[in-house]
Amino acid sequence: MTSSPGAKSQSSSPTESPPQPPHLRSDWALFLDLDGTLLDLALTPTTVVVPDGLVDVLRRLHGWLHGAVAIVTGRPLDDIDRLLAPLVLPVAGNHGASARLPDGSQQALAPVSPLPPEWHARAEAACSQWPGTIVEPKPYSLALHYRLAPDRDRDIYDLLSRMAAERADDYEILKAHYAFELRPRRADKGLAIERLMELAPFHGRVPVFIGDDVTDESGRAAARRLGGIGLDVAETFDGSAARVRQWLTTAAAQSGDA
Repeated sequence: MTSSPGAKSQSSSPTESPPQPPHLRSDWALFLDLDGTLLDLALTPTTVVVPDGLVDVLRRLHGWLHGAVAIVTGRPLDDIDRLLAPLVLPVAGNHGASARLPDGSQQALAPVSPLPPEWHARAEAACSQWPGTIVEPKPYSLALHYRLAPDRDRDIYDLLSRMAAERADDYEILKAHYAFELRPRRADKGLAIERLMELAPFHGRVPVFIGDDVTDESGRAAARRLGGIGLDVAETFDGSAARVRQWLTTAAAQSGDA
């Protein structure tokens, strides 16, 4: 899927109240996106803030659900561990291109290769000419952010489109919040969830995925395909990561897990 600069994820009408999130159940397997879902979006990827109490809430839910809590995100594993330290959860990072399984082992969940290094160099050279744009290099993908330079959306899209055209069978462009990401086609959050659901402690539970962006659509679809629930932050939580956190906090408090 290739998105144009104007593409946006759908949100509920401003005149309608968002639907209420379901009551969190003990037989769920919980899969959570990070930026925009658990964490408020920031001006740059490195300036996100982990709110006080979030790590403890995730720890308590991890215990209550017997380990069936995983982070599914476009960020690499090192970023996730830094943000959620000292908690170490199962993770599908890089859109599922890499993962830490419940037993602690790390492996790729999709047959992808590292991004061509010259693409990183080309992106850095271009963004150095566009003040306010930011290159977020990842092992298997490349995200370019323009929140601080919103008029550069077309420039960034065109740059990544040229790269993607060089290996059109292998890469696609995804629209994110004030960013475009060049990603391997086989790196897919939905596939990552399907793979994790084959493993204990996720296997046999009801998969529930929460995400906020176009990049999360495959995760929501996979959860529903497996008989579970796919929740969109805009539709169910009025676009607010704080409301997602409050929902999780309430569930952790009611779980009785200390």
